[in-house]
Amino acid sequence: MPMLTASIVGRGIKRGHLDIQAHQIRDFTANRQKQVDDYPYGGGHGMVMMAQPLYDCLEYVKENRGNGRVILMSPQGERFTQDTAKRLVKLEHIIIVCGRYEGIDQRFIEKCVDEQISLGDFVITGGEIAAQAVVDATARLIPGVLADEEGFERESHYVQGYLEHPQYTRPGVWMDMPVPDVLLGGNHKEIEEWKRVMGRQL
Repeated sequence: MPMLTASIVGRGIKRGHLDIQAHQIRDFTANRQKQVDDYPYGGGHGMVMMAQPLYDCLEYVKENRGNGRVILMSPQGERFTQDTAKRLVKLEHIIIVCGRYEGIDQRFIEKCVDEQISLGDFVITGGEIAAQAVVDATARLIPGVLADEEGFERESHYVQGYLEHPQYTRPGVWMDMPVPDVLLGGNHKEIEEWKRVMGRQL
């Protein structure tokens, strides 16, 4: 998984601030075809992930990595927000289950899943994409992952109702559009006030 070796998450892993392991569900199947899905009872389009391979993988993770809060990435879940990330970062260990196909056997959900999380009301290929977003947003909040703690405390959504203020860089004028004078004046108090006002309220 590229995110485990690149960018902020990759650096955080190298520095020992977090540890992430990905597991292939097909390694926990009981047949030679490595089957992890089957047709849904009652008919319908698509395939459903089977409960047993998911359960066996989860038990392996718990035995080798320890118990943790089990989260299923699911369109039926609660919407993921910055507050969710701030709650998850307080947990020592989380286990994210990535759904695929038309869904997961409901019996696994009822027996094993502690909560369901959704990125929003849209369709993506699989839960891996959503899980990476959750991991990235949460990992940034772990002390030491970012070089400067202020880096996340002043980002969009960290403070409820705040979005990032407009950003500018060189040149000072681009296509006849100048950088706001307040940012060039050197008055830090005025600059901070400008940033606060321009950080739009939701």
